[in-house]
Amino acid sequence: MTDRSPLEIVARLTVEERASLTSGLDFWHTEPIARENIPSIMLTDGPHGVRKQTAEGDHLGLHSSVPATCFPPAVALGCSFDPELLERVGAALGEEARALQVGVLLGPGINIKRSPLCGRNFEYLSEDPLLSGVLGAALVHGMQSQGVGASLKHFAANNQETDRMRVSADVDPRPLREIYLRAFERVVRDAQPWTVMCSYNRINGVYSSRNPWLLTDVLRDEWGFEGLVVSDWGAVDDRVASLAAGLDLEMPSTGGRTDAEIVAAVRAGTVDESVLDTAAARVIELVQKAVAASDPRATFDADAHHALAREVAGQSIVLLRNENDLLPLATDANIAVIGELARTPRYQGAGSSRIEPTRLDNALDEIRSLSGRDVPFAAGYALDGSDSAALVDEAVKRAADADIAVVFLGVPAELESEGFDRDDLELPQRQTALLDAVLTANPNVVVVLSNGGVVRLSGFADRVPAIVEGWLLGQAGGGAVADVLYGHVNPSGRLAETVPIRLEDTPAHTNFPGEHGHVRYGEGLFVGYRSYDARRLDVSFPFGHGLSYTTFEYSDAAVESDGDLTVHVTVTNTGGCAGAEVVQVYAGAPGSSVARAPRELKGFTKVRLESGESQRVAVSIRRDDLAYWDTRVDSWVVEGGTYSIDIGASSRDIRQTLTVDVTGDAVRIPLTMESSLGELFQNPAAAEIVLQAFGSLGGEVGVDESVLKMAASMPLGRLAGFAPGVEPEQIQQLLDIADQQE
Repeated sequence: MTDRSPLEIVARLTVEERASLTSGLDFWHTEPIARENIPSIMLTDGPHGVRKQTAEGDHLGLHSSVPATCFPPAVALGCSFDPELLERVGAALGEEARALQVGVLLGPGINIKRSPLCGRNFEYLSEDPLLSGVLGAALVHGMQSQGVGASLKHFAANNQETDRMRVSADVDPRPLREIYLRAFERVVRDAQPWTVMCSYNRINGVYSSRNPWLLTDVLRDEWGFEGLVVSDWGAVDDRVASLAAGLDLEMPSTGGRTDAEIVAAVRAGTVDESVLDTAAARVIELVQKAVAASDPRATFDADAHHALAREVAGQSIVLLRNENDLLPLATDANIAVIGELARTPRYQGAGSSRIEPTRLDNALDEIRSLSGRDVPFAAGYALDGSDSAALVDEAVKRAADADIAVVFLGVPAELESEGFDRDDLELPQRQTALLDAVLTANPNVVVVLSNGGVVRLSGFADRVPAIVEGWLLGQAGGGAVADVLYGHVNPSGRLAETVPIRLEDTPAHTNFPGEHGHVRYGEGLFVGYRSYDARRLDVSFPFGHGLSYTTFEYSDAAVESDGDLTVHVTVTNTGGCAGAEVVQVYAGAPGSSVARAPRELKGFTKVRLESGESQRVAVSIRRDDLAYWDTRVDSWVVEGGTYSIDIGASSRDIRQTLTVDVTGDAVRIPLTMESSLGELFQNPAAAEIVLQAFGSLGGEVGVDESVLKMAASMPLGRLAGFAPGVEPEQIQQLLDIADQQE
């Protein structure tokens, strides 16, 4: 079929056949058409692994799937701050998908972590759109390098699970563009995913699946998307309206019911036949690409991928706290391991991304392997909640007999899943009570966390000398934790989301999850660290934070401008071992005329240095990334002025600060009768014309500056009432002349 263009093939099909191509054959496959040699291809879940179901299909992780490597979910991957590493993960995912005869892998998910309560945050990369966009593009590049399509999801403003199939995300234009669409735009422009998956929710009242502004005007016309738009499974409520809006493929199959609706609409003339032709051609093009890369003999090396999963998990772990250099542990250290999660790991989230791993490591076995000893263990708690005082007593005794207690804590699997949101940020009370008892017996405690979303640490962070944020680390996470604890891997992960002191401090707290089918994004632009910095709120651990077993110094920062900016800084490893530092570059516009966060991440790089080694690193900032969405002209605008450039190890650990002058974009705002007097004076040429004319008409020109300031918000059309003999029509004529003079 590849020797004919998709449109040539479409021209040979009946209307019924074309309609059938734009919906599924079953739960996971596209519809074939045998007489034109159009085969079926498989799309399947897989942000962090290939979830191929061979029997009954579902999108909730209820039925089994074939074994595949369970890589660390996005909550951990985002903390790597390492696009090269994520591209390798993407390539491995693509390799496994091809070996399993899967044409499209449904991921990555790059929705912004608006609230830490979102039940699906474990599938998303960050609270920051630049980090999400850069890492998302790396995953897409990796997957598609293997001839397997990525499906960028969930487009768009899908930031909660509560009422997820109906809720309207009511969000203003600036935050919609600058926060919630920006990562999608970067991935589309930089990586051209084969497919984009529309989300379930509505945006400002319109379902994503039938939103022509979103799926056509923005995605295709503005961003230049060339691929296919597929629905989330069950997201379509009106198939005809969705097709007209730019949705190409409805999944899963509806048994022909909605195909018939399309056929009827085409024959009735309510949908132009060319719209159906375009969608069908896009499906054929997708099938052609998948078939061209398929190989029934393809295999993958499960052991090599497990080793990669361990490497990636180790690079994603974040060392939050390490007082008195309690870590790394010596292999002969007298330690006790406490917590059932060390023996029975929680390594992935629940729902459509649930992978059947090829193997599964646990931290207890890996700690014993690396230490070469039978390290004492106590469960401390039961995962099914059937705890007893005896479990706690045993844990306390083990801790008291050891020099260091390594305590594994985490959020139970049943509290974090696709389909519902969390109620709080708390660890189970039985676990924190266990920790209190252990601390009383032995203050030398290392806490290792297992959680798909942020948990509140303010209850114990200042009492625990070492805290390791392990997130959900995939099937090899147990080995990665052991590697970090013993220093075989120097931790280099950095927080991709802020850890707040309390839930009430979170930006969306009073606007989450909404009510009566609507959720108001009342915090606007101030999501994540942008909000905490703007409000000067203390946090437990800031965005970008992460410690190392070595130390780094920054020096000799400089910035160059040639349209884009390039920031240079020398980084030196001043500690006693090799390590990796994430250099983060933030920009702010202190004199901005519009609301902005004090600083926003605009670039980063990860540099690996031996002890004593220095390296001059360069971080690029695209000019486009300095722009804000100007609602007056409905376009991106770079504001001219002096920008601050902050270079640091986190959003609150700034090591070097520079300033740079940026030339702004010319923005022409037509003057109307509703324009204010203040807006008039922002255009000196127009102001001169209008004021001189006012003088000739008998109006007062020499007005005191304080009076002008007081009247700055007055619409120009209202001036007639304050200037005798001046009619509104005369003002409009003057504005027309002023506009022509610009």
